[in-house]
Amino acid sequence: MNHHDPPTGTLLRRTAASTAALVLIGGLSAAPAAAQEGDGSRLTVAIAQQVDSFNPFTAQLAVTTNILRHVYDRLVTIDPETNGPAPSLAEGWETSEDGLTWTFDLRDDVYFSDGEQLTADDVAWTFTTIMENDAAAIASGNYVSGFEKVTAEDDRTVVIELDEPQATMTALNVPIVPRHVWEPILEEEGDAFSEYTGDDLPTVGSGPFVLTEHSRGEHIMLRANPDHWRGAPGFDELYFRYYSEKDAAVEALRSGEVSFVYELTDAQITSLESVEDIAVNIADGKRFQAFTINPGAVTQDGEEFGDGHPALEDLTLRQAIVKAIDNEEIVRQGSNGQAVAAGGYIPPRYSDFHWSPEGEEAILDFDPDAANEMLDEAGYERGDDGVRVSPDGDRLELRMFVHSDRPDNVQAGLVIAERLADVGIEIDNRTVDPGILSDALYDAEYDLIFTGWTVNPDPDYVLSIHTCGALPTEPGTMQGDAYFCDEEYDELYEAQLAEYDPEKRAELIHRLQEVLYREAVVNVLTYPNILEAYRTDQIEDLQLEPAEGGNIWGQDGYWAWWSAQPAETSGSPTGGPSTGAVIGIGVGALVLVVAGAFLFFRRRSTMEDRE
Repeated sequence: MNHHDPPTGTLLRRTAASTAALVLIGGLSAAPAAAQEGDGSRLTVAIAQQVDSFNPFTAQLAVTTNILRHVYDRLVTIDPETNGPAPSLAEGWETSEDGLTWTFDLRDDVYFSDGEQLTADDVAWTFTTIMENDAAAIASGNYVSGFEKVTAEDDRTVVIELDEPQATMTALNVPIVPRHVWEPILEEEGDAFSEYTGDDLPTVGSGPFVLTEHSRGEHIMLRANPDHWRGAPGFDELYFRYYSEKDAAVEALRSGEVSFVYELTDAQITSLESVEDIAVNIADGKRFQAFTINPGAVTQDGEEFGDGHPALEDLTLRQAIVKAIDNEEIVRQGSNGQAVAAGGYIPPRYSDFHWSPEGEEAILDFDPDAANEMLDEAGYERGDDGVRVSPDGDRLELRMFVHSDRPDNVQAGLVIAERLADVGIEIDNRTVDPGILSDALYDAEYDLIFTGWTVNPDPDYVLSIHTCGALPTEPGTMQGDAYFCDEEYDELYEAQLAEYDPEKRAELIHRLQEVLYREAVVNVLTYPNILEAYRTDQIEDLQLEPAEGGNIWGQDGYWAWWSAQPAETSGSPTGGPSTGAVIGIGVGALVLVVAGAFLFFRRRSTMEDRE
C-alpha cells in the first residue's frame, strides 16, 4: 500500500484532500441522511467481550477500541475502497524533503459533542501527552516513539517533527481528544491515570456517535451526533448488548432481538444463510490464528523466568514441530474450509505486505518424514513409549494451551496433538478458559500456546511486538505474545519504519516475515475468514471495508455504523421480503494495537482479545 510518496527535490509534497468515495451495499453513494426526528431507530449489535476501559489513552481490547473509534476521530482514516490513507480531521498533509517534518491541515468545521470547536491545540496536546506521560502512552505510545515535537502553528495547522523518518505517519491510529476535558482529568488522576476508566458518561468527542450509557455485562449505548462534520449517522442509537454464549446471540438475531452478530462459526453461518430477513457476510480475513513456542522467556535485562521446556531453545526442534503440522488439515478440520492456510505473518488481504514462502524459502512445509529425520539426526531418540528424549535427557512432553472459547482453536489443537505424536512428541493438550491461558502466557509457564492478532492496513504494530524492545521489563509486562528477540529482525524492523518508498518498505516487511518463519517461535496456522450476519429488515444499507470482500465489524474506519441506514420495516423481525444475499464473499486471513500492557485487566484477557 502506498502510504506516502517518497519526497523529491526541495519542494513540499502535497497529499490530495479529497474525501473518500463511499460504495454502499444498496448502491448509496452520498453521505447518509440523519434519522428522522423522534423515530428512535436503533441498531443493536451482539457482543460477548467486556470492555476494559473507556479511557482512549489506555483502552486495549478489541470491543472497546471498536466502540471508541466511533466516538473520537483520527487525523487520517482508511479509504474503504483502497485500504489506503484518506482524509479525516486532516484534510491534507505535507512532508519536508528529508521526511522529518510533517504538516497536517485540519478541517475548520469540526466540533466536539459539547459544542467546543476542535483545533490544532487539541491534536498537539493529545500527541504531546502520549509522548511525555507513560500512563497516557499505553494504547498509542508506539505511534509517537519517533516524535521529537508536536506544535499547533495556528488553529488549523499541526506540525510534527521527527527524530528520524517514520513510514506510519499516515496511519496514526490515535484518538484525538478534547484538551479542555482530558487535561483536568490527567492532572487530577496523576500516577493513577492508567487505571482511570473514563466511565464518566456521556463522553465528549468529535466522532459520529456519543457514548452515553454503560451497564457492565448488560449493554453499552451510543447516540448519534447529529452535527458530525461528515454527516449524521443513519441510526439514532447504536446499542451493544451482551450475550455470554454465541449460540444465544445467533438466536437473538433470528428473533430480531439484535440487528448484527459477528465472529460466527461455519456451522452458525450455514444455518443462517437461508433464513428470511437475514444476510450473511463472509469477508476476507484480517486476522491470523497462530501458536507460539516458548524458546525460553527472559526480560529485557536478561532475567530468565517461567518454566518452558528447555529443549525448545533448539531451533532444530522448533522447526521440526512446524514441519510436522499440516496447515491445510487445520483449515479442513478446524475451520471447515472457512480459512486460508497460512505461510507468512501478514494475511493476503494486504497484498503489498503479504509474504508466503515459496521454492527454496519453503523450508518448513508439511513433511513429517523430514521432521522425523531432523530429530533423529539431532539426537532426539525415541523412548520405549515412542516419545522422544532430548540429547540432555528431557522427555518431549509439551504443554499446549488452547482457547476453550474458540471452536477453531479447539479443533486445531486436536490436529496438532495428533500430528506431533507422529514425530514422537507428546502433547498435554490444555484447552482452558482465556484467563488461565493468559496467566500461562504472562508467566511463561507453557511450551506451546495459541494466539492471534488482527492486522491493520499498516502492519507496523504487529511487527513491533517481536522486537527485543517488546520483551517484558519484568515478568508479566510483555507487549506481544512471544518471547522473541533477534538482532537481524530488529535491524529490519527499524529499516522498514524509516522507509518511505512503498516498494522498498514492502520488501523489508517480507524479509521480517521470513525471519519469523525461519526461527519458528511465532508460527501462523491459518487466516480465518470473517463470518458475520445482520437483519435486512432492520438494516437496509451499510458500508463494507474494503468495499469488495470487506468486513462490517472491526473496521479500521467507522464506515459501517456511520453509513448504516434503517430499513423501512425496521423493528419488525418478520416484515419485508428476504434478500437472501451474501453481501461480501472472499477468502483470506486479534489483537489490539497497543504499546504496553494494561495489567489490571491482563488476568482477564488474552492476546486473542486484542485488536
